[in-house]
Amino acid sequence: MTMSRRGVLVAGAGAAGAGLLAGCGSNTGRGGGDAHGTQLSQWYHQYGEAGTEQAVERYAGAYRKARVRVQWRPGNYDQQTAAALLTDSGPDVFEVNGPTLDQIQGGQVVDLTELVKDVEDDFNPAVLAPKTYDGRVWGIPQVVDMQMLYYRKSLLRDAGVEPPDTLDALVDAAGKLTSSKVKGLFLGNDGGAGVLGGTPLYAAGLRLVTEDGKVGFDDPAAARTLGKLHRLYADKSLLLGAPADWSDPSAFTQGLTAMQWSGLWALPQIRKELGDDFGVLPFPGDGGDGRPCVPVGAYGAAVSGRSRHKEAAKEFVRWLWVQRTDYQEDFALSYGFHIPARISLARKAAQLRSGAAADAVRYTTDHGYAQPLLWTPAAQTAYQDALSRIISGGASPEGELRAVVRKAGAELDRVKSTKKVKKAS
Repeated sequence: MTMSRRGVLVAGAGAAGAGLLAGCGSNTGRGGGDAHGTQLSQWYHQYGEAGTEQAVERYAGAYRKARVRVQWRPGNYDQQTAAALLTDSGPDVFEVNGPTLDQIQGGQVVDLTELVKDVEDDFNPAVLAPKTYDGRVWGIPQVVDMQMLYYRKSLLRDAGVEPPDTLDALVDAAGKLTSSKVKGLFLGNDGGAGVLGGTPLYAAGLRLVTEDGKVGFDDPAAARTLGKLHRLYADKSLLLGAPADWSDPSAFTQGLTAMQWSGLWALPQIRKELGDDFGVLPFPGDGGDGRPCVPVGAYGAAVSGRSRHKEAAKEFVRWLWVQRTDYQEDFALSYGFHIPARISLARKAAQLRSGAAADAVRYTTDHGYAQPLLWTPAAQTAYQDALSRIISGGASPEGELRAVVRKAGAELDRVKSTKKVKKAS
């Protein structure tokens, strides 16, 4: 099983419980080592992008204060790391889709605030916020992945349709662009329930969790917005049953759909196949308080609370993900297509300074949101199941959301009641 960095955008808030600790690939980066011969273990999930494994081995091999052993972890990485953090056989430094609130509160990860104190404002706030809890930083964002709406310029022009800037306009455009051969919009083979998540709520001016830790969508606007997604399904404007799902742009490049929701990673392939016959947009705002939005996510570097070399591990993380901006830019743009987590690097990267790529960077900066740390896997499951029933089943948005509000509220009460963070010793 191989994964790409896009997986962070659709994963839940994290896995818990026992995991698979066998069957990993491993490679060693051979730095010079310090006087004490400190050896650090560093874990990554298995990327599907050619060259990434060799790159991280090269970074580790360039480090001179410790010997860093890189492990490439196939399989369910989140489950593996969640289990390993409870043992003494886990990594010192590891890539994480999080950390989760349970990992922070349980002392399974180390406070990294001091590593970024001089450059904190240079990290994209949308991806740094979910790695910050109780005023402390628990993971250093590595890259930013984001999703957006691709549209085929020629198909919109031929149909007399303007690029949609509101959700109502998107629904209308999808209908006008649908014909016997082409569907107006592709949101995934399930109609969008799996990939959209909280994006429609943010487009309505709402959020999953408020700043004071309460349910952020207990509002009539939420039901109105989600009901419009069912209209897309009912109008038969959505492409369903495509050969590949939303993360792959082939339905768009092959002309099966006039518009497709996908990620920044798809842009090079789309540009190669369609030239300049495409544009990109954020998810359009809905209603009076609505605003455009794009979901963003980021794997981050963290240090295990059970590491025997915490200070050495923190120093390595500082070196790689704070000081070595050349490696950070290389990691983001040489083995895939991603936005560096540092704002200054994103602004100067040549690949991101023009065309649709520049638009994507601007959308991420102006409209990016990430799943909040307090949004638990249980709340996510309840919401996503409800969204599926609304979109494809025509269930009452009001009734479905009432149940989700109750479940999410109970989850927020639970996590807030255990707010105290156990110090990693």
